[in-house]
Amino acid sequence: MRSGIHNKMCWSRALFTAGVLLLVQLLCVEAVPISMDKTKVKEPEKSPEEPPASVDTGLHYDRYLREVIDFLEKDQHFREKLHNTDMEDIKQGKLAKELDFVSHHVRTKLDELKRQEVNRLRTLIKAKQDLEGGNDIAVDHQALLKQFEYLNHMNPHTFEVDDLDRLIRSATKDLENYDKEQHDEFKRYEMMKEHDRREHLKTLDEEERKKEEEHYEEMRKKHADHPKVNHPGSQNQLKEVWEEADGLDPEDFDPKTFFSLHDTNGDGYFDEQELEALFTKELEKIYDPTNEEDDMIEMEEERLRMREHVMNEVDSDKDRLVSLDEFLVATKKKEFLEPDSWETLEQNQAYTDEEMREFEEHLAQQEQDLNLRAFDLQKQRDDLEKQQEQLNAQKIELQQAVEHMERLKSQKVEPPPDVLVEGNAIPETHQLNQEMHREQGLQSQAHQPALQDTLQEHHQQLNQVPVQHEVPQTHQEMPPGIQDGAQGQL
Repeated sequence: MRSGIHNKMCWSRALFTAGVLLLVQLLCVEAVPISMDKTKVKEPEKSPEEPPASVDTGLHYDRYLREVIDFLEKDQHFREKLHNTDMEDIKQGKLAKELDFVSHHVRTKLDELKRQEVNRLRTLIKAKQDLEGGNDIAVDHQALLKQFEYLNHMNPHTFEVDDLDRLIRSATKDLENYDKEQHDEFKRYEMMKEHDRREHLKTLDEEERKKEEEHYEEMRKKHADHPKVNHPGSQNQLKEVWEEADGLDPEDFDPKTFFSLHDTNGDGYFDEQELEALFTKELEKIYDPTNEEDDMIEMEEERLRMREHVMNEVDSDKDRLVSLDEFLVATKKKEFLEPDSWETLEQNQAYTDEEMREFEEHLAQQEQDLNLRAFDLQKQRDDLEKQQEQLNAQKIELQQAVEHMERLKSQKVEPPPDVLVEGNAIPETHQLNQEMHREQGLQSQAHQPALQDTLQEHHQQLNQVPVQHEVPQTHQEMPPGIQDGAQGQL
């Protein structure tokens, strides 16, 4: 959990600083050249046609924003107006009105960029709908495009003054909210960490809990035992960078030369990224990624606090940049020469006891809601399983009925409707054959006694014939009546 939040917070901080750099390209692209110290090693000058380095603001419309800025910079009239317009006028939309005077080529390209962005958003809307399973539902792209405030959704074809005004306002507002969102996220992280620790203690017995508390206190003391942290932006802090990072004699410290050395992109300003790089030495005094007691998420919050503090003291025009003039003015103030001590995070708890209590109550309510939801889902699942069992039983009964009908159909040979025995049809011809066999059997049994009587009668007649008469040797010599009886016996 900790590593996930850490990556997210570092990501947010990097996006914010990069975003400010990008916005500055729009606001300060034609800054007045500032004389630089000759001790500074200058990098080879870039060709005017070379595009600026790509930086990602983290905004979902980052690419669109950068492409619009790049093409506006190519128009000479717009560049001149930008040079003569201050931050407040830009925020109020005065600069956007100058769009009507840019070249036709730039306006045509801006129209094309807007059409591409609208198509991209429509594709995203369609993809989201597909993921949510709404393929058969008609999509009102016009209504859904309304949620993207940085462009005029009512006119998806051409880039107008209102589009530039919306883009500037949206980017400025979104970038300004990054710091506050990061502070809020860090506070939630710290409260969750404490909540998890308390919940873990509840699972331990008395002896284990005592050991865990002792280990926790030991880690806190080890983390707090670090070298003194200089006040960010003070003379002492910058001199350490001058000596340890730049390898120069602290006695020869020169603010103007220091500024030139650490204005890494040579634009005459300290942006937020360049400013935060100056605090690396101070942060290394407090945090070591190899130490159990040091939390790297807290290090990023400390870095943000240092940068915000210096910006509040030095950035007099509130354009999120520190110019050389602003820096030199700040080096003459008492806060620079004799600063107060800097209180680190362990001396400033990120949340109050009341905020912690509300946070835990909120977690408890969330857990209760989740349990109720889980109970409802389980009940729905049980009901669905019962319905499925009923459907399966009905399916089996239907299948058996179909199979029974198929058997009946295969056994039928056009029987009369009334010839049925226990539901099974009996062919009529088969029944008639059985009846004929029974009648023949009865007739045969009835003829057998009569035949025997006839034979006995013949035998008696033969016994009454005189002895002197010889019995015929062949049946041809027998009387006709006896001949028939003998043939029947044979």
